[in-house]
Amino acid sequence: MTESAITDALGRQLHDLRVSVTDRCNFRCVYCMPKEVFGRGYQFLAKKELLTFEEIERLVQIFATLGVRKIRLTGGEPLVRSELENLIERIASIDLITDISLTTNAVLLSEKRARSLRDAGLKRVNISLDALDDETFKAINDVGVPVQKVLDGIDAAAGAGFDSVKVNMVVKRGMNESSIVPMARYFHGTGNILRFIEFMDVGNTNAWHDGAVVTAQEIVDQINAELPLEPIGANYQGEVAKRWKYNDGGGEIGVISSVSKPFCGDCSRTRLSAVGKLYTCLFAADGFDLMSIVRSGADNHEIEQKLRAIWKRRRDRYSEIRTVESVLLPKVEMSHIGG
Repeated sequence: MTESAITDALGRQLHDLRVSVTDRCNFRCVYCMPKEVFGRGYQFLAKKELLTFEEIERLVQIFATLGVRKIRLTGGEPLVRSELENLIERIASIDLITDISLTTNAVLLSEKRARSLRDAGLKRVNISLDALDDETFKAINDVGVPVQKVLDGIDAAAGAGFDSVKVNMVVKRGMNESSIVPMARYFHGTGNILRFIEFMDVGNTNAWHDGAVVTAQEIVDQINAELPLEPIGANYQGEVAKRWKYNDGGGEIGVISSVSKPFCGDCSRTRLSAVGKLYTCLFAADGFDLMSIVRSGADNHEIEQKLRAIWKRRRDRYSEIRTVESVLLPKVEMSHIGG
């Protein structure tokens, strides 16, 4: 196979691949895996139903020939998948891949685990934390995990020498909007980049409605009133977060405005679920079954041609054309493709 970057039907180049390694999670966050759906009786996937590390490595190799340079490992909670370092080592050995990152709730991120992930080739970590007070945070994760567990994981990541440690806060009105400024204050000056994410209508189990969205502008205005900000440019084309820096030199924040100011026009991402389905949009209803192709005996050229055809037909721009009706359409759950 030869390296050949591809663009979709709207001229967007494929650059990022997000790989879900499990559908399981040790949290039951109310905006992602609510207990009403993902309770005690919920049947998670058996290991044999998941892509193996060898299969993921093979697919990443093929994606790399089509222009993918950045891999993000997601879940569910990716750290519940055993021997994840083995997968990271495999991906890190692929010449064209320049960046491997991980999204985690950090509860399993001890100092030892953080170092082993870094040694395996993981470069960046994104850690989810939606509030600083235990009452709010426990109500969100819904399994009684205290904030300190996540803060310890953030410290472990910071001490392991990753290229960056980012903290992601999903903001939902009526849930945690009062935590916006306290979060900004806490991470101001720490070197950890705090990113605020508008509550999105991913999947169909999180009871999304537009009244629950705290917009990016509201978030920036709240922080700016206490810690003055000014906008700064993107690190690269297609970066999802709008960046702001503190005037006093205390670092920066990012705000992801998928609802109020969609960024579909620059979207370079595709997503591979733990069962080998490829989703060309975070809000897609159906995925393309790659596992069956991989396990059918198809060679790399055949798989490459299939991927090329899928991406070239891609016209997704859900957030730009979101309507009252489209919000109600079936969509893949966040826990299956990791955001």
